[in-house]
Amino acid sequence: MNRCPEPSAGRKLPVFLLLHGLLLIYSLGSLCSKWAAQSEFLSFRFFLFYGLVLLSLAVYALGWQQVLKRMPLVTAYASKAVTVVWGLLWGLLFFGEAITLQKALGAVVIMTGIVLVVREDGE
Repeated sequence: MNRCPEPSAGRKLPVFLLLHGLLLIYSLGSLCSKWAAQSEFLSFRFFLFYGLVLLSLAVYALGWQQVLKRMPLVTAYASKAVTVVWGLLWGLLFFGEAITLQKALGAVVIMTGIVLVVREDGE
């Protein structure tokens, strides 16, 4: 079975930071998508935000391939759930959405799952 090589301890942090930087970019694409949906159809603002969505997806896709060369898929994919937390933050900051107790608990469950998967993979 062809498995990605296990990075040394000193190389794990930069790859992990790259992954989470890419996930931040990915979440910004969702933010731009919501702004585009709120814009008048075929307006400059509409094209600008959908163009930013496509750009964020392109950057994410290219970076994702680089991350997968250096990190096991299970770790990278489990970490992708952190975009839910980014979504909560963007909703609060840019759209005035409330972070309810249920949403916060859901985010804690997601982050706990990520930590468990990443820790298990590291052993």
